[in-house]
Amino acid sequence: MNVLRTLRQTTRNLRNYLADEHVSLMPFIKDLKSYNRAKWKADFHAAVNVALLDIPQGMAYATIAELPIAFGVTCSIAASIISPFFSGSRHTILGPTNATALMLFGFFAADPILAARETQVVPFMVLMVGIFCLIGALLRVADLLQYISRSVLVGYVTGAAVLIMANQSKHLLGIAYEVDQFRARSFIGLADAMARSLHAAAWQPILIGGFTLLLFLSLRRWKPKWPSQVIVLVLASAIFGTLHHRQLAGFEHVAMFRTFTLGDLIPSWPDLHATGVFEIVSATLGGALGLAFLACLENTIMVKTIASRTGDRPDVNQDMFALGMANIASSLVGGMTASGSPVRSMLNFTQGAQTRFSSLYSGLTVLTAALIIAWLPRYGISLIDYVPKAAVGALILGIAVRLFNLHNIRVCLRTTPDDAMVLIATFAATLIAPLHVAIFIGVALSITFFLRKASRPFLAEYEFNEAGELREMAEKRQRPISSISIVHVEGDLFFGAAELFRTQIQRAVSDPALRIIILRLKNARHLDATSVLALEDLIKFMRSKELHLIVSGATKEVYRVLKKSGVLLTLQEGCNRRAGESNLFLTSPRNPNISTRNALKRAQQLLGDGKAQVRIFYDPTKHSPE
Repeated sequence: MNVLRTLRQTTRNLRNYLADEHVSLMPFIKDLKSYNRAKWKADFHAAVNVALLDIPQGMAYATIAELPIAFGVTCSIAASIISPFFSGSRHTILGPTNATALMLFGFFAADPILAARETQVVPFMVLMVGIFCLIGALLRVADLLQYISRSVLVGYVTGAAVLIMANQSKHLLGIAYEVDQFRARSFIGLADAMARSLHAAAWQPILIGGFTLLLFLSLRRWKPKWPSQVIVLVLASAIFGTLHHRQLAGFEHVAMFRTFTLGDLIPSWPDLHATGVFEIVSATLGGALGLAFLACLENTIMVKTIASRTGDRPDVNQDMFALGMANIASSLVGGMTASGSPVRSMLNFTQGAQTRFSSLYSGLTVLTAALIIAWLPRYGISLIDYVPKAAVGALILGIAVRLFNLHNIRVCLRTTPDDAMVLIATFAATLIAPLHVAIFIGVALSITFFLRKASRPFLAEYEFNEAGELREMAEKRQRPISSISIVHVEGDLFFGAAELFRTQIQRAVSDPALRIIILRLKNARHLDATSVLALEDLIKFMRSKELHLIVSGATKEVYRVLKKSGVLLTLQEGCNRRAGESNLFLTSPRNPNISTRNALKRAQQLLGDGKAQVRIFYDPTKHSPE
């Protein structure tokens, strides 16, 4: 019967949890009901501007990941079209990003065997990323991301910027083939490979990269509102692509992109029946988990940043659900990992987008452009074939430079030693370890420092002053009643603090004159199984020494936890309930000291001293409810 009761209670708790923490499957309905022509014009105007940026960035991020450019373009299309139907933010633009592209590159750079099958493996990884995000949204994992120090992301992005610049420099120098032969797995290995390959450098790609980078930085400075990436890429392709195809001045040897075809844009979902599929899943599980975590963290920060400017209320778990759906859609069309793009999302906001449908229009615009580009080779026109890899590499370098946020780095280094250590450790890990491992190193260190701080509950002994008010007792003062100690507990009593809480109380009972401890749980929070078991062990420990434990100021939440766990029965052992005896006294909303007064009366009853009086003073202008 006890087993059945436990199963029923567990099922009821799970059902209530899912009912309270659900995500909406059709959040777009509310925007659709109030949609009008004015909103459509604003959304479409913003969508066109975002689409102009989407295409070159999709190519650039696929290049960072060492994937065919079609992977970046199809990801932009699928993520932008699918995400607005499920997102909580109205300005979110999902697609490939610097951080996720670099993590993909780092994952395959660390495993040459998987790298040989990269185009087959990526859809599996992206599918798993989507599934992880959906599960995380249902479990409201996004709420927990606030406990990850910002220093982790700053350190990771800074290290990623260094890797991006080092990896793209091989295209600017024209030594990509020579460097790739070394199969470098870290920044140090990449730097060594480049140093060994410098003898093969050519002036043509250096000229292309220098021209592109100089023009890009100039436009960003003098005309920041112009779509500088598009303008620079078109100009560089027109000039140097023409020189390449006419085989002038040695430019025929410059590496160029190869255009994608209609076949590359046809949906090609992961082949779940392929030979060795379970081995692929097992080998990529850690990388997919790292990608999912990074994408959710990046998306959450982006959503909150834009919400702070729009005044919208962010629903980060709903956005995590949209991220999961977008990655599943990307995997079905052969795209790379999707995340929340800070640049394109902010552009969408600044260009006046009113609703979530601007993302849909942007995706449809990119799809139309991609179909045109893929169709033109049938008429002998291959636009992508005119794009030099050195030009895209230079654009990526220009983007990577902006990832060095000196202000954020300075703040993290100066604020606390913990923040500085987390940033430095994460940055160093990105240069030494695979990126999906590096981010977890930073996260683990950040959580360790957080738990070290959070797992120290505040315990102080209290007494009543002459006016009948509770106050913290000075160290050198003796207790008014030597056999009774009133201990105030404040802080989180979760699993990390439970053992410390128990040992501190056990140290308190070492006083030979002490007979009873009254625990004031007025501000104790987050009791879990570990802390409840620690409390039960403490009760049994005290009773073994013929001591008593009384709880006062308990909230309804504390009462429910103790009752459901069965520890309340242990606490109430020896009480004559018919006579009104109890070892647990709930907080009173009107009088903050009444529960402690009742606990003191119970303590005097246990001591056999019924004559002592306890005075309680209450002034509603000076006290807030417990």
